Amino acid sequence: MIDWLCEVLGFARHAVHADDAGGIAHAELTLGDGMVMLGSVRDTAFGALQGPPGDGRAGASPYLVLPDDAEVEAAHARAVAAGAEIAMPLEAKDYGGLAVTIRDPEGGLWNLGSYDPWAAARG
Repeated sequence: MIDWLCEVLGFARHAVHADDAGGIAHAELTLGDGMVMLGSVRDTAFGALQGPPGDGRAGASPYLVLPDDAEVEAAHARAVAAGAEIAMPLEAKDYGGLAVTIRDPEGGLWNLGSYDPWAAARG
């Protein structure tokens, strides 16, 4: 999954730590100035809070702010080339920017877009 996130969505490995069962104890993946942290589901108190979504629904759907429309288009092209399901098509949004929603190989949804709600504050 980490390879897919890096190759298709453009993340870079900051740190990846394996667990004793062949999974991921903790991973940190960067995208521009942002970072996501993730790991394999495990038999712990925190792990009990997690589980696979059902009926084709995802339990979470992060929105990744990409620098511009060209980056969104490039990520969309990589997703299509990798055989990812395009859950919501690439389109210009009425609130600004270009966006697409894709489903990863584990069923998670990722929203990729150029709309940046902080852009006005950065001026």
